[in-house]
Amino acid sequence: MADSHATFLPVRRFGATTRRGAWWLQSVVTFIVFSTFVVYVTWALLQGTNYWSDNLLSPLYSPELLGASPHAIFGPAPTWLTGLFPAPLVYSPAMLILVFPLAFRMTCYYYRGAYYKAFWADPPGCAVGEPRKKYLGERYFPLVIQNVHRYALYFALIFIVILSYDVWTAMRFRGADGVEHLGLSIGTLVLAANVVLIACYTFGCHSLRHLVGGVKDALSGHPIRQKTYACVSCFNRWHMKWAWLSLVWVGFTDVYVRLCAMGVWHDFRLL
Repeated sequence: MADSHATFLPVRRFGATTRRGAWWLQSVVTFIVFSTFVVYVTWALLQGTNYWSDNLLSPLYSPELLGASPHAIFGPAPTWLTGLFPAPLVYSPAMLILVFPLAFRMTCYYYRGAYYKAFWADPPGCAVGEPRKKYLGERYFPLVIQNVHRYALYFALIFIVILSYDVWTAMRFRGADGVEHLGLSIGTLVLAANVVLIACYTFGCHSLRHLVGGVKDALSGHPIRQKTYACVSCFNRWHMKWAWLSLVWVGFTDVYVRLCAMGVWHDFRLL
Protein backbone atom coordinates (compact mmCIF):
# COMPACT_ATOMS: atom_id res chain seq x y z
CA MET A 1 0.00 0.00 0.00
CA ALA A 2 1.35 3.41 -0.94
CA ASP A 3 2.11 5.81 1.85
CA SER A 4 -0.21 8.80 2.11
CA HIS A 5 0.98 12.17 3.25
CA ALA A 6 -1.20 15.00 4.52
CA THR A 7 -0.12 18.51 3.74
CA PHE A 8 -1.15 21.23 6.19
CA LEU A 9 -1.23 24.84 5.16
CA PRO A 10 0.59 27.26 7.47
CA VAL A 11 -1.55 29.34 9.80
CA ARG A 12 -2.39 32.63 8.14
CA ARG A 13 -1.67 35.88 9.90
CA PHE A 14 -4.66 38.09 10.68
CA GLY A 15 -6.28 39.27 7.44
CA ALA A 16 -4.03 37.26 5.16
CA THR A 17 -5.78 35.48 2.29
CA THR A 18 -5.30 34.33 -1.28
CA ARG A 19 -8.84 35.35 -2.17
CA ARG A 20 -9.29 37.87 -4.94
CA GLY A 21 -11.91 40.56 -5.06
CA ALA A 22 -13.55 42.63 -2.35
CA TRP A 23 -14.22 39.80 0.10
CA TRP A 24 -14.57 42.35 2.91
CA LEU A 25 -17.42 44.28 1.26
CA GLN A 26 -20.23 42.12 2.63
CA SER A 27 -18.94 42.49 6.19
CA VAL A 28 -18.69 46.26 5.79
CA VAL A 29 -22.30 46.48 4.57
CA THR A 30 -23.41 44.23 7.43
CA PHE A 31 -21.59 46.45 9.94
CA ILE A 32 -23.19 49.64 8.59
CA VAL A 33 -26.76 48.31 8.30
CA PHE A 34 -26.74 46.43 11.59
CA SER A 35 -25.15 49.33 13.50
CA THR A 36 -27.69 51.76 12.04
CA PHE A 37 -30.54 49.49 13.07
CA VAL A 38 -29.23 49.03 16.62
CA VAL A 39 -28.67 52.76 17.11
CA TYR A 40 -32.09 53.68 15.73
CA VAL A 41 -33.98 51.02 17.69
CA THR A 42 -32.22 52.06 20.91
CA TRP A 43 -33.19 55.67 20.26
CA ALA A 44 -36.79 54.75 19.41
CA LEU A 45 -37.02 52.51 22.47
CA LEU A 46 -36.04 55.35 24.81
CA GLN A 47 -38.50 57.88 23.32
CA GLY A 48 -41.80 56.54 24.64
CA THR A 49 -43.66 59.01 22.39
CA ASN A 50 -44.91 59.24 18.80
CA TYR A 51 -45.17 55.45 18.47
CA TRP A 52 -48.84 55.44 17.50
CA SER A 53 -51.07 57.43 15.19
CA ASP A 54 -54.83 56.84 15.33
CA ASN A 55 -55.22 53.14 14.47
CA LEU A 56 -51.52 52.58 13.68
CA LEU A 57 -49.12 51.16 16.27
CA SER A 58 -45.37 50.81 15.76
CA PRO A 59 -44.18 47.17 15.79
CA LEU A 60 -41.39 48.21 18.18
CA TYR A 61 -44.07 48.94 20.80
CA SER A 62 -46.44 46.06 20.12
CA PRO A 63 -48.06 44.73 22.18
CA GLU A 64 -48.35 47.88 24.28
CA LEU A 65 -48.96 46.54 27.76
CA LEU A 66 -48.77 49.82 29.67
CA GLY A 67 -48.97 53.19 27.99
CA ALA A 68 -50.92 56.34 27.28
CA SER A 69 -52.18 55.40 23.81
CA PRO A 70 -55.58 53.79 23.07
CA HIS A 71 -53.67 50.63 22.09
CA ALA A 72 -52.49 50.01 25.68
CA ILE A 73 -53.91 46.74 26.99
CA PHE A 74 -53.72 47.63 30.70
CA GLY A 75 -53.88 51.41 30.34
CA PRO A 76 -51.31 53.92 31.66
CA ALA A 77 -48.45 52.74 33.84
CA PRO A 78 -49.33 53.08 37.54
CA THR A 79 -47.47 55.78 39.39
CA TRP A 80 -46.01 53.36 41.96
CA LEU A 81 -43.85 51.85 39.20
CA THR A 82 -41.85 55.07 39.03
CA GLY A 83 -40.10 54.36 42.30
CA LEU A 84 -39.30 50.74 41.44
CA PHE A 85 -37.84 50.97 37.95
CA PRO A 86 -35.79 53.47 35.93
CA ALA A 87 -37.78 56.13 34.12
CA PRO A 88 -37.34 54.69 30.58
CA LEU A 89 -38.80 51.35 31.71
CA VAL A 90 -41.87 53.10 33.06
CA TYR A 91 -42.43 55.68 30.35
CA SER A 92 -41.43 53.66 27.29
CA PRO A 93 -43.77 50.71 26.64
CA ALA A 94 -41.21 49.22 24.26
CA MET A 95 -39.00 48.36 27.24
CA LEU A 96 -41.41 45.63 28.30
CA ILE A 97 -41.66 43.70 25.02
CA LEU A 98 -38.78 44.53 22.68
CA VAL A 99 -36.45 42.07 24.41
CA PHE A 100 -38.27 39.08 22.91
CA PRO A 101 -37.98 39.83 19.16
CA LEU A 102 -34.46 41.16 19.67
CA ALA A 103 -33.45 37.96 21.47
CA PHE A 104 -34.71 35.96 18.50
CA ARG A 105 -32.77 38.02 15.97
CA MET A 106 -29.54 38.41 17.93
CA THR A 107 -29.27 34.65 18.47
CA CYS A 108 -30.32 33.72 14.91
CA TYR A 109 -27.94 31.25 13.27
CA TYR A 110 -27.57 33.43 10.17
CA TYR A 111 -27.12 36.70 12.08
CA ARG A 112 -24.45 35.11 14.27
CA GLY A 113 -22.29 34.32 11.26
CA ALA A 114 -22.93 37.79 9.85
CA TYR A 115 -22.10 39.91 12.88
CA TYR A 116 -19.28 37.65 14.08
CA LYS A 117 -17.49 38.53 10.83
CA ALA A 118 -18.54 42.17 10.71
CA PHE A 119 -17.97 43.19 14.35
CA TRP A 120 -15.47 40.70 15.77
CA ALA A 121 -13.59 39.59 12.62
CA ASP A 122 -14.10 36.07 13.91
CA PRO A 123 -13.36 35.12 11.21
CA PRO A 124 -13.08 38.16 8.90
CA GLY A 125 -14.22 35.92 6.04
CA CYS A 126 -13.90 32.41 4.63
CA ALA A 127 -10.25 31.47 4.03
CA VAL A 128 -9.05 34.69 5.72
CA GLY A 129 -6.59 34.76 8.62
CA GLU A 130 -8.23 35.14 12.03
CA PRO A 131 -7.14 37.28 15.00
CA ARG A 132 -7.18 34.35 17.46
CA LYS A 133 -5.19 31.15 17.67
CA LYS A 134 -7.60 28.96 19.67
CA TYR A 135 -11.16 27.99 18.81
CA LEU A 136 -13.60 27.99 21.72
CA GLY A 137 -16.92 27.90 19.90
CA GLU A 138 -20.13 28.79 21.73
CA ARG A 139 -19.68 26.48 24.70
CA TYR A 140 -18.53 29.16 27.12
CA PHE A 141 -19.95 32.39 28.53
CA PRO A 142 -21.06 34.73 27.02
CA LEU A 143 -21.62 32.98 23.68
CA VAL A 144 -23.30 30.00 25.33
CA ILE A 145 -26.29 32.33 25.74
CA GLN A 146 -26.85 31.96 21.98
CA ASN A 147 -28.52 28.64 22.76
CA VAL A 148 -31.67 30.48 23.88
CA HIS A 149 -32.50 30.87 20.19
CA ARG A 150 -34.62 27.72 20.14
CA TYR A 151 -36.72 29.11 23.00
CA ALA A 152 -36.92 32.63 21.57
CA LEU A 153 -38.50 31.01 18.50
CA TYR A 154 -41.72 30.35 20.44
CA PHE A 155 -42.05 34.03 21.33
CA ALA A 156 -41.30 35.00 17.71
CA LEU A 157 -44.21 32.84 16.52
CA ILE A 158 -46.51 34.52 19.06
CA PHE A 159 -45.44 37.95 17.86
CA ILE A 160 -46.56 37.12 14.33
CA VAL A 161 -50.10 36.70 15.69
CA ILE A 162 -49.82 39.94 17.68
CA LEU A 163 -48.57 41.96 14.72
CA SER A 164 -51.28 40.44 12.52
CA TYR A 165 -53.87 41.73 14.99
CA ASP A 166 -52.28 45.18 14.69
CA VAL A 167 -52.92 45.02 10.94
CA TRP A 168 -56.55 44.20 11.64
CA THR A 169 -56.72 47.18 14.01
CA ALA A 170 -55.16 49.37 11.31
CA MET A 171 -58.05 48.45 9.01
CA ARG A 172 -60.69 49.80 11.41
CA PHE A 173 -61.48 53.47 10.87
CA ARG A 174 -63.93 55.51 12.90
CA GLY A 175 -66.10 57.71 10.73
CA ALA A 176 -67.63 61.10 11.46
CA ASP A 177 -70.73 59.30 12.74
CA GLY A 178 -68.66 57.55 15.40
CA VAL A 179 -69.15 54.13 13.79
CA GLU A 180 -66.18 51.97 12.86
CA HIS A 181 -65.77 50.99 9.22
CA LEU A 182 -63.29 48.66 7.58
CA GLY A 183 -60.86 50.43 5.28
CA LEU A 184 -57.37 50.47 3.87
CA SER A 185 -54.59 53.03 4.07
CA ILE A 186 -50.91 53.26 3.21
CA GLY A 187 -50.16 52.61 6.87
CA THR A 188 -52.23 49.42 6.77
CA LEU A 189 -50.16 48.14 3.85
CA VAL A 190 -46.91 49.11 5.58
CA LEU A 191 -47.89 47.15 8.71
CA ALA A 192 -49.11 44.21 6.61
CA ALA A 193 -45.85 44.05 4.65
CA ASN A 194 -43.98 44.08 7.96
CA VAL A 195 -45.91 41.02 9.18
CA VAL A 196 -45.35 39.14 5.90
CA LEU A 197 -41.58 39.76 5.95
CA ILE A 198 -41.24 38.84 9.62
CA ALA A 199 -43.33 35.70 9.08
CA CYS A 200 -41.20 34.63 6.10
CA TYR A 201 -38.06 35.17 8.17
CA THR A 202 -39.45 33.28 11.17
CA PHE A 203 -40.90 30.40 9.15
CA GLY A 204 -37.48 29.84 7.60
CA CYS A 205 -35.76 29.55 10.98
CA HIS A 206 -33.32 26.65 11.30
CA SER A 207 -34.68 25.83 14.76
CA LEU A 208 -38.22 25.65 13.38
CA ARG A 209 -37.07 23.30 10.65
CA HIS A 210 -35.54 21.01 13.26
CA LEU A 211 -38.67 21.29 15.41
CA VAL A 212 -41.08 20.20 12.66
CA GLY A 213 -38.97 17.46 11.10
CA GLY A 214 -35.35 17.45 12.04
CA VAL A 215 -35.86 15.29 15.12
CA LYS A 216 -36.77 12.31 12.92
CA ASP A 217 -34.17 10.05 11.33
CA ALA A 218 -36.49 9.43 8.37
CA LEU A 219 -39.44 11.55 7.23
CA SER A 220 -40.84 9.06 4.71
CA GLY A 221 -43.10 7.50 7.34
CA HIS A 222 -44.38 10.87 8.58
CA PRO A 223 -46.14 12.58 5.64
CA ILE A 224 -47.35 15.62 7.62
CA ARG A 225 -43.93 16.26 9.09
CA GLN A 226 -42.37 15.75 5.67
CA LYS A 227 -44.59 18.38 4.03
CA THR A 228 -44.07 20.80 6.92
CA TYR A 229 -40.31 20.27 6.78
CA ALA A 230 -40.34 20.92 3.02
CA CYS A 231 -42.37 24.12 3.55
CA VAL A 232 -39.98 25.46 6.19
CA SER A 233 -37.02 24.48 4.00
CA CYS A 234 -38.55 26.50 1.17
CA PHE A 235 -38.57 29.63 3.36
CA ASN A 236 -35.11 28.72 4.65
CA ARG A 237 -33.58 29.01 1.17
CA TRP A 238 -34.17 32.78 1.37
CA HIS A 239 -33.41 33.03 5.09
CA MET A 240 -30.64 35.60 4.59
CA LYS A 241 -32.81 37.78 2.35
CA TRP A 242 -35.81 37.55 4.67
CA ALA A 243 -33.54 38.43 7.60
CA TRP A 244 -32.35 41.70 6.06
CA LEU A 245 -35.63 42.67 4.38
CA SER A 246 -37.58 42.22 7.61
CA LEU A 247 -34.91 44.05 9.64
CA VAL A 248 -34.96 47.11 7.39
CA TRP A 249 -38.75 47.09 7.03
CA VAL A 250 -39.49 46.94 10.75
CA GLY A 251 -37.34 50.05 11.15
CA PHE A 252 -39.12 51.76 8.25
CA THR A 253 -42.51 50.85 9.74
CA ASP A 254 -41.60 52.58 12.99
CA VAL A 255 -40.39 55.62 11.03
CA TYR A 256 -43.67 55.72 9.07
CA VAL A 257 -45.85 55.56 12.19
CA ARG A 258 -43.62 58.05 14.01
CA LEU A 259 -43.77 60.62 11.20
CA CYS A 260 -47.54 60.21 10.97
CA ALA A 261 -47.79 60.81 14.72
CA MET A 262 -45.62 63.94 14.40
CA GLY A 263 -47.76 65.26 11.56
CA VAL A 264 -44.90 65.13 9.04
CA TRP A 265 -46.71 62.50 6.96
CA HIS A 266 -50.41 61.94 6.49
CA ASP A 267 -51.63 58.34 6.36
CA PHE A 268 -53.43 58.42 3.01
CA ARG A 269 -56.71 56.49 2.99
CA LEU A 270 -57.12 54.15 -0.01
CA LEU A 271 -60.51 52.60 0.79
